[in-house]
Amino acid sequence: MTYCVAIKLKAGLVFLSDSRTNAGLDQISTFRKTIVYEKTDDRFMVLLTAGNLSISQSVRELLQLEHIPATNPDEPAVTIWNATSMFDAARVLGSAIRRVHERDGPALKKAGVDFNVSMLLGGQIKGEGMRLFQVYSAGNFIEATEETPFFQVGESKYGKPVLDRVINAQMPLNEAAKCALVSMDSTLKSNLSVGLPLDLVVYEVDRLQSDKIVCIDHDNPYFQMLHNSWGQKLHEIFDSIEDPMWNGGQTQVPIKVENSKRKVLKKITHSSERLI
Repeated sequence: MTYCVAIKLKAGLVFLSDSRTNAGLDQISTFRKTIVYEKTDDRFMVLLTAGNLSISQSVRELLQLEHIPATNPDEPAVTIWNATSMFDAARVLGSAIRRVHERDGPALKKAGVDFNVSMLLGGQIKGEGMRLFQVYSAGNFIEATEETPFFQVGESKYGKPVLDRVINAQMPLNEAAKCALVSMDSTLKSNLSVGLPLDLVVYEVDRLQSDKIVCIDHDNPYFQMLHNSWGQKLHEIFDSIEDPMWNGGQTQVPIKVENSKRKVLKKITHSSERLI
């Protein structure tokens, strides 16, 4: 499995992925799931992939050459290298996914394997603002908004709570990168199918290039600090919350109170009793 997260802020974009793939407890491999497309002063795009590894690798390979017809028949076909908008780049990616499905889908179905791939594509092309898309197995896609500033693919449930509580479109890039790493750390803690090393890419708005790209492994000092600090702080916060008081102890926050809308759970004490 995998876990990838991409965040769109007013200040820029943050991309983070793990690199573990596995087909069982004794068949664990490492494959990178992040690819950066950069043409300095013209375009900067990042692709994160999750799902069936063979499908995602095929899509990534085809994406370099994939093209779709231009709106004006007199203009050249649209590729990720000449698209004038991130929307068109996402259309090219969707076309590449459909092409792989046309080629491999019937054989996969015959073998009992689902055509399963999810991708995140974000970046900026000169002349327009930053955009972030989640692209599905059918090649269709949705776009991140200010109200929904992040996307996840893969094992998303463990890392989502901290993103929901912390991420907003106004926050600084470094804080968002920190939050993404905490989200990943929570996922690593709870799911063995997600693992180090990680690939982190941070893009500043309107730069059309980035040198904030890092591979994070077990020996990375910042990630070690974050992992230890997050666990310690969680324990401290947990310990600081008052325990529930059941028998009239000294508290301003009693747990056992009258509820006018809901009755207390009914006990069944005899075989003749019924819940309703």
